[in-house]
Amino acid sequence: MLQACRLQLFCDRLFCLFLIVRAPCPEVSLSGQVPARVWESAYSQAGFFTCLQSTSLNLSPATDNLSVTASTSTDSSATRQAHPALQFSIAPGGSLRGRLRVPGDKSISHRSIMLAALADGETQINGFLEGADSLATLAAFRAMGVTIDGPAHGQVRVVGVGMNGLSIPIGPLYMGNSGTSMRLLCGLLSGQRFATTLIGDQSLSRRPMRRVTTPLCKMGARIETTAQGTAPLHIAPAKRLIGIDYPMPVASAQVKSSLLLAGLYADGETCVHEPAPTRDHTERMLATLGYEVRRDGERICVTGGGKLHAAPITVPADISSAAFFLVGAAIAPGSNLTLEQVGINPTRIGIINILRAMGADLRIQRKPDLGAEPVADILIRSAKLNGITIPLEQVPLAIDEFPALFIAAACAEGQTLLTGAEELRVKESDRIAVMAEGLAALGVQSVILPDGIRIEGRGNAAAVFNGGSVHSHDDHRIAMSFAMAGLRAAAPIKILDCANVNTSFPGFATLAARAGLAISEQTR
Repeated sequence: MLQACRLQLFCDRLFCLFLIVRAPCPEVSLSGQVPARVWESAYSQAGFFTCLQSTSLNLSPATDNLSVTASTSTDSSATRQAHPALQFSIAPGGSLRGRLRVPGDKSISHRSIMLAALADGETQINGFLEGADSLATLAAFRAMGVTIDGPAHGQVRVVGVGMNGLSIPIGPLYMGNSGTSMRLLCGLLSGQRFATTLIGDQSLSRRPMRRVTTPLCKMGARIETTAQGTAPLHIAPAKRLIGIDYPMPVASAQVKSSLLLAGLYADGETCVHEPAPTRDHTERMLATLGYEVRRDGERICVTGGGKLHAAPITVPADISSAAFFLVGAAIAPGSNLTLEQVGINPTRIGIINILRAMGADLRIQRKPDLGAEPVADILIRSAKLNGITIPLEQVPLAIDEFPALFIAAACAEGQTLLTGAEELRVKESDRIAVMAEGLAALGVQSVILPDGIRIEGRGNAAAVFNGGSVHSHDDHRIAMSFAMAGLRAAAPIKILDCANVNTSFPGFATLAARAGLAISEQTR
């Protein structure tokens, strides 16, 4: 049976290659030409793409997991694109009104697949985010032998294989642009009995990984990175993982979660000390699936050797995606918007706390919890905002929402100061530098600091932003943040390179237009 499956996979890959090579055009999209079964098997085995990309043939998986774009080039440094270039055009003015539900939480979606795969039994997931990042995690576990049905309208069925039931993948596991996938899987795979390699796109391959690999190696993990401490990550079976007591030098939910996942396979207790609270979805979901997690102040511990038991998981709406609409409604006169069923985990509500401190008219209507996660409808109306010094304790609680908050700061009266946010410099882009560049292009002054930024608000102006073009630098949160700037602009704003939005928020432009943003999409 195994030989037959391997033969089928080999034939699938040959078929993909045949379709590419026979194409007469320099660039050809194979969308619709490759059967879903063929593409899924090829996509989940990224070593096939890695091999082809080492030649003059450029091949990249698309964000829909159902298509692939190939191009030929005599220049080995040629840009590889998984889709046509997409840009947003925003007409000035408008307000946001009505009721919206943004897609499911990305962080929780990742963890739902990972932990359901390791559980005993079948897990039904509702509200799963069908974005490229979380789909990369899903594809990786399929490649390791886990039966996963879906996603279909946010529903996924995972047949768990137990703590030691994962199978060796045939090739490297492709993480796309997902730092969460790569860092959390690095810990989880350190405890497996087989070797794996994790690879990513060009952006992810530049992001630092030693913050995860260094403490994992102290546990006995065997991980190789590049000389720069970046992907690809080559993970060999550890002779033995031993629990450690690790004080994190910088607050990071990804580092914490990676170590806790490795700790499930370690001898003894693994404890992580947080210098400041970070998102705790991993701990909550472990407990939901029956694994004991002990918290003592800033210290979070697990003991290896336990089991996970399947249980239903419902993913709330993502507060990081809601953040763009919260800022848009706060800055646009006449706005009155309700965002439904948003996760308000206490480790994620920095965006709410900071907007309130700036003077936002924001109310919370609690709803029944979804599993271990608190949920609410968030009501927000436009209000006069004031610049503030952002409290240091709020920084890790809003680390992904700062690009949107920078737009709010530009629309506030007075100066807004952010410090203690050096983590922003190693995200999908250097979000401090990139946001400062975009703000300057639209007429807003700021000063870049080593660990933050100072923004001079123009809240007294009817039109805060000039028109112009802004580049997202292949960062989804940059693109969506500047889209909201159009609500207080004097002229149209064009945002370049926006296909990356699909990593976290498929359908963003459609939902934003429904709320009242004058947004259109163009491809070129």
